[in-house]
Amino acid sequence: MGFKLLFFFALLLIVEVYAYQAFKTLLRGKWMLIGYVIISILLFIYIAYSLMSFDRSVGQTKQTMFTMGLMLLVFVPKIILALVLFGEDMYRLISGMFRAAVGDSSEEFLTARRTFVSQIGLGLAAIPFFSLIYGMTIGKYNFKVIRQTIHFPDLPEEFDGFRITQISDVHSGSFDDPEKISYAIDLINEQNSDMILFTGDIVNTHAKEMHPWLETFKRIHKPAYGKYSVLGNHDYGEYVDWKTQKEKDDNFEAIKSLYGEIDFELLLNENRFIEKNGQRIALIGVENWGHNFKKVGDINKASKGVAQEDFKIVMSHDPSHWDYELKRDPKNYHLTLAGHTHGMQFGIEIPGYFKWSLAQYIYPQWAGLYETLGCYVYVNRGFGFHAYPGRVGIMPEITVIELKKGEKVS
Repeated sequence: MGFKLLFFFALLLIVEVYAYQAFKTLLRGKWMLIGYVIISILLFIYIAYSLMSFDRSVGQTKQTMFTMGLMLLVFVPKIILALVLFGEDMYRLISGMFRAAVGDSSEEFLTARRTFVSQIGLGLAAIPFFSLIYGMTIGKYNFKVIRQTIHFPDLPEEFDGFRITQISDVHSGSFDDPEKISYAIDLINEQNSDMILFTGDIVNTHAKEMHPWLETFKRIHKPAYGKYSVLGNHDYGEYVDWKTQKEKDDNFEAIKSLYGEIDFELLLNENRFIEKNGQRIALIGVENWGHNFKKVGDINKASKGVAQEDFKIVMSHDPSHWDYELKRDPKNYHLTLAGHTHGMQFGIEIPGYFKWSLAQYIYPQWAGLYETLGCYVYVNRGFGFHAYPGRVGIMPEITVIELKKGEKVS
């Protein structure tokens, strides 16, 4: 067992000790406390065994996702509880040191734990506990249609009001509810957009994950100006150990074919001109380019034949590509559509007022619309889910973007 894993389990053990102290304060019955201890030990053993037996030749499975969900459900609330009790311990320690310094011996150096502090800790811990349950049962399929209007002074007049539906990060290997996925496909079709764009990650790793869902995704209507896609980082099969390079290559070819099987035209560092009544815009599809992930995207190759004055829409899975390369490119890439972050599948959003997720500490552009010097990127929050089998606060997204000619009206 590696040092990091041992350190991780040691931290969890400390958290368990604190949680036990809180429950001991509140549980009056001996057998209730024994029951809590037995359940905690069994859960700890199951989670530890599952983590240590993870098979990198297989990758993520329904069982590993269940384990991740269970681990978060068990330990995130207990971490909150441990932090509250640790804060009380610091108060008890400082108070004891102060009393010792002034010669006050009326109380023991460390006073007894206070029941109300444990109650406060348990109350705070209940918030993530029930939120995570919601995320794994309802949130992961709570699809939201998010509409965004973006103004461009140099948009060709014929494309004023042009509507694009974007989906991203399907991660079909995680799905377990055909009825909910079918409902989401109906939502996509109901938007009646002019074009549909899919910005990568059709699977977690293996092409076969998508096979049960092909007929469902084939139901996505082909609008007047087509359905296009690019690859995401998971589509390259990078996150498992393959027996041979040929096996990996065959899987990659099969994944690329999946996009065609659901009638999306896959753009591999190439472009297409979308024409409407004698005017045109350029659609540029870049392979994955991530600051911390696989870099096979080539914007120069993908833009071959596209002129400086052409209006350009780029599909690039990872928003860090926009942040590091595209937003200040002199070729002026007007709009980039990305995904990848999932908004960490956990956060708080109050539309128009407040948006927070741990994702923002990794990606400056992590959900929604961002702009630099008239160059925009829209980051889709993802259609599916990965690792944690749920979504809390950051819901699965179907984006509808309307292009408007002119300046934005304040």
